[in-house]
Amino acid sequence: MRQETMSSNRPSHIRLNSHPGAGAASRFPIAWGASTARDRGPIVAGPSAGSDRNAVGAHGGAYSLYRALAVASGAMSAGNRPDLTNTAPTDPMGPFAQWTDPGKIVSLDPWGARVAEDFAPELAEGVDIRPTIAVTKARLTLPEIAEAISAGRLKVDGKVVHDSGDVSVTKAAVDPVWYLPGIAERFGVGETDLRRTLFEQTGGMYADLVTRPDIKVFLPPIGGITLYIFGDPAAIADPARRLTCRVHDECNGSDVFGSDICTCRPYLTHGIEECVRGAQDGGGGLIVYNRKEGRALGEVTKFLVYNARKRQPGGDQAATYFERTECVAGVQDARFQQLMPDVLHWLGVTRIDRFVSMSNMKHDALTGSGIEIGERVPIPDDLIPPDASVEMEAKKAAGYFAPDGAASADELTRVVGRDLGKF
Repeated sequence: MRQETMSSNRPSHIRLNSHPGAGAASRFPIAWGASTARDRGPIVAGPSAGSDRNAVGAHGGAYSLYRALAVASGAMSAGNRPDLTNTAPTDPMGPFAQWTDPGKIVSLDPWGARVAEDFAPELAEGVDIRPTIAVTKARLTLPEIAEAISAGRLKVDGKVVHDSGDVSVTKAAVDPVWYLPGIAERFGVGETDLRRTLFEQTGGMYADLVTRPDIKVFLPPIGGITLYIFGDPAAIADPARRLTCRVHDECNGSDVFGSDICTCRPYLTHGIEECVRGAQDGGGGLIVYNRKEGRALGEVTKFLVYNARKRQPGGDQAATYFERTECVAGVQDARFQQLMPDVLHWLGVTRIDRFVSMSNMKHDALTGSGIEIGERVPIPDDLIPPDASVEMEAKKAAGYFAPDGAASADELTRVVGRDLGKF
């Protein structure tokens, strides 16, 4: 009985494989970097897209598998479409000049929050077009912010910080949308080599990567980005107003559960405090939160590395910090900061006045993409947990960061090893 339900619930037009020229070409060719959303064309990748499909993969990244379970179990219809009524961004973003520069943004769809506005006729016709960016408003409640208010470092102003201690934010969620020619160019590899490697290293999960070179957009099954904007969102792109920014890569153990083996949550909350202060001073504050757990190696790998570090003769040591990671993972860091600036270009950022980060790799990626950086703000010594001292000493010795921000990617390569210099 369940087999019949699953069969009847499955779109009949989906092919297991396809090739260029098989069937009709999509009505919506993609012109990446075009001046308007309509000239660029919609990203069509829904399960009922049919011949209109112009992207490899599925919306929602890894969450598409949960959607598949909902369909398979009968909890949701396979033909379900989102009702986008009243889902428009609470604050409009852009368009900015960077949106139409095909080299500035290659890992997200700059028009992804405007689907209901820009493609209303196609949606009314029944084309399955879905947003890849959503913008809303919220309040944050953090004990560290309450402590900062109590200590007099932050003030209650009734606009950014409220009597309750809550902080007002505008936040955006961004799903990855990769323009494969641009990704290949960013990393200095051939598009064909990139496609084949993606295909092989995912166990052949997306055959269209190698059979459909005519499709240039890929929706990878990875985590996305969340943006937290403090103060007036318009201040983020206004060069006349000071911008405070922290780019933070996910660390669930520290960020959520307070694990003290690293400085992640202390640096994140320090960044939030600095962003709030910047917003209260008339500028803008921005936290970029990337889903790149364990340096994009994953939490299982991260925990294996923890064990390898702590069980080696002599215990956890700064001298072998990166070595033990590479022994387990095969690489020291897989965050690929080359793609990180894209979301700041989506926001129209041209200058960061106060960059709350000690990472030279993040600094170099941003400045290399044309974003100017003024002051770099380190984490205060009193916020570093005792068990995180090994991490800090290892990164300092490796040239991962420097008090004056002078270390370059070349120096990272020389001191740490050939792999780290890529990121």
